[in-house]
Amino acid sequence: MSLFWIVIRQLAEIEAMSKKVITREEWEKKLNDVKIRKEDMNKLVMNFLVTEGYVDAAEKFRMESGTEPDIDLATITDRMAVKKAVQCGNVEDAIEKVNDLNPEILDTNPQLFFHLQQQRLIELIRNGKVEEALEFAQEELAPRGEENQSFLEELERTVALLAFEDVSNCPVGDLLDISQRLKTASEVNAAILTSQSHEKDPKLPSLLKMLLWAQNQLDEKAAYPRINDLATATLEDPAI
Repeated sequence: MSLFWIVIRQLAEIEAMSKKVITREEWEKKLNDVKIRKEDMNKLVMNFLVTEGYVDAAEKFRMESGTEPDIDLATITDRMAVKKAVQCGNVEDAIEKVNDLNPEILDTNPQLFFHLQQQRLIELIRNGKVEEALEFAQEELAPRGEENQSFLEELERTVALLAFEDVSNCPVGDLLDISQRLKTASEVNAAILTSQSHEKDPKLPSLLKMLLWAQNQLDEKAAYPRINDLATATLEDPAI
């Protein structure tokens, strides 16, 4: 992320000066003066592929670049199977797969286990299994709610779905959105990664956020070629 460090350096250089104009030629020279090792860039790419679960791409990148992942790529397939099961609403299957990977994940993370059980309840309600949903809530979730106030509030919010015939007008209808499944799936994915001593979030998005923050800081002090489209990373000439 040579551009990020260029922005930071430039901030320090002109902090005491009025807003100045930095030409494309000057900016590109500064970029070229910063040397980033290809190995470090490759590790950044591999970190993203592994964390996000792109096992085929990670294997291909390993072969092409010689960059070794910091975990066994076979575990990615297992982790993605868990994530996919939750995303498809097969929560019981997901719980079984997590326990097959590492039983301690759920044993030591009561919040994650509650959220998986909550998702099971949501799927029962989604499928119109009202009596089964009520029984499941009473036997599996209510005891946990008695021990934890935040769990109780989430349980009450979920059970409230049963009070509405038309969930499109329900104030808690968002629980039935696909985004709720994705949220739970992401939480499980992060827990598995943590159990494997791997970062739960890829480094690349964080670096891009740092880049945007640095550019916003520099905008107050100078006009310079900046990146407005992260997808293309094209430098756009400063507006004078």
